[in-house]
Amino acid sequence: MSKYILAIDQGTTSSRAIIYTTALQAVASAQQELPLSYPKPGWVEQNPEQIWQSVYNCITSVLQQAGLSASDIAGIGITNQRETTLLWHKTTGQVLHPAIVWQDRRGSNQCQQLKDAGLEALLQQKTGLVADPYFSATKLSWLLQHIAGAKQQAENAELCFGTVDSYLLWQLTGGKVHATDASNASRTLLFNIHSQCWDDELLKLFDIPSALLPEVKDNAGLFGVTDSKLFGAAIPVLSMIGDQQAALLGQACVKTGMTKSTYGTGCFAVVNTGEQIINSQHKLLTTLAWRLNGSSTYALEGSIFMAGATVQWLRDKLGVITEAGETEVLAQQSHYKQTELLIPAFTGLGTPYWQPEIKAALFGMTRDTGRPQLAAAALCSVAYQSRDLLTAIAQDGIAVDSLRVDGGMTANRWYLQALSDLTQTRLTRCHTTDATALGAAFLAACELGYFSSVNDIEQVWQAGWQFQPRITTHDADKLYQRWQDAVSALIKLDLSV
Repeated sequence: MSKYILAIDQGTTSSRAIIYTTALQAVASAQQELPLSYPKPGWVEQNPEQIWQSVYNCITSVLQQAGLSASDIAGIGITNQRETTLLWHKTTGQVLHPAIVWQDRRGSNQCQQLKDAGLEALLQQKTGLVADPYFSATKLSWLLQHIAGAKQQAENAELCFGTVDSYLLWQLTGGKVHATDASNASRTLLFNIHSQCWDDELLKLFDIPSALLPEVKDNAGLFGVTDSKLFGAAIPVLSMIGDQQAALLGQACVKTGMTKSTYGTGCFAVVNTGEQIINSQHKLLTTLAWRLNGSSTYALEGSIFMAGATVQWLRDKLGVITEAGETEVLAQQSHYKQTELLIPAFTGLGTPYWQPEIKAALFGMTRDTGRPQLAAAALCSVAYQSRDLLTAIAQDGIAVDSLRVDGGMTANRWYLQALSDLTQTRLTRCHTTDATALGAAFLAACELGYFSSVNDIEQVWQAGWQFQPRITTHDADKLYQRWQDAVSALIKLDLSV
């Protein structure tokens, strides 16, 4: 009898595969980094073939590491970067264009037109989202408008649209299944979170043929089986869930009001609101957390576009560091009160500003500015943005006095202390940085009958490091005011050419 579960975690800058026991103990993992391309200012793309190949490589590698074969795997759970948009031929599987990544801003003009037409309230009411190029609808609309013949092919039901989960499922099943899950569907600006289906009015608004769309399924269930030629045996795909929703579950935030924040490429703070759909008054997103057996759990979410990606910028573009871990040692040589302040708006600003066209800026440089100050400014920028999110959540009536954190950046103790200090919040780091993969594996385990309800994740989750604020609320407030002043000044400054 198969005794293991395989989790696929396909992220923005890397793909990962982890094998778990049925008790959700990690046995082996494999990871492969992925490049991004920036063909124009504000554009962010990825090679779809590289995405798929990286996932395939990770699966074959992790099976080899664990000394297992495909027949030893009882089921697969998939979690993925959300909103990233792909378009491919239904029969050949050929992708028509590079994947347009969630950070991409090319839909800004269309979003502004929707706002000018007074349609943002309609979008928010139906989808829980805002008119921003972050989401899939404007990306898909752009593809249909700019690829010769694509619109006609779409209307003739010759093409498939999908976010990364759909694309991976298509590849894994040898082109037999075109489906998505409710959590990923809820991030497209095309899915009505009340009726739980694709919305005809929104499809018409974005001029998107319904024949393109995948079937929307619950987050756990039989999505299909892998082509046996891929790994030597067919493996059932038993769960799919967007990465931030997966992390909410992996962090055992299963009760109303529980909040987690994941620090990967971006940062996403998500609070469980149970069966209640809360319409934010402070520019948070209302999103579907998960849908199981037809019953939906909802959440409020704040989105930061640049978290770990800011550290990558220090490494890849400035050469300040050679690996991410160096920021911890460098930042220890500086102080929160340094004059340098980074606003990492490399792809605009998300919650609560929603400024897609704003550009990044570094304030307060002196002749003494060097590698330690840049490292500290980069790390603190994520902490300040996190305070933006927690402030908005509190303004919507949910007080967060304790925050569960995960993601690659949480390996940095200096950063976590800065996060606790600057947000004045108690932090608990999950026992694993891979809470996202854990959430997807847990859903697959539920489908296999190893757990009976989402509450059983509390048996698996364990607390790791914990942090308490070490500076006064007064000092934290003064530092945060500097951040707010700098962001306000940058928003007023027109850096467009």
